Amino acid sequence: MTLTRLQALMLLEQCTGVDIWSEDTCRRAGVPDEWFAELADCYESGFRQDDETIYYGDDVVNQYHGVHDLLLARKIATLFGVDVQRIASTAWSRQAEVQQLKEAVDEE
Repeated sequence: MTLTRLQALMLLEQCTGVDIWSEDTCRRAGVPDEWFAELADCYESGFRQDDETIYYGDDVVNQYHGVHDLLLARKIATLFGVDVQRIASTAWSRQAEVQQLKEAVDEE
């Protein structure tokens, strides 16, 4: 584990399932640089539904480079031995998946 247990738990607690963390946000939160390199992507807004749209503050943006906190939550849960695939296959939303991952980590 590249993080202490406490660091990993603190990161997981910040995950919501809806946020994309910028490189600066990841660094301030203590996300290892290699994780950022592995998980970062350029996300594009969709405009059919609000949950497809990416906001930076109050402004809509077309693209945003960063790490989706759902991926970060999955990475952390994997470190704790959680069956991430099982949870991902049964969760009805990104937020619900993150909550289930948090609960599974708490049970470990």
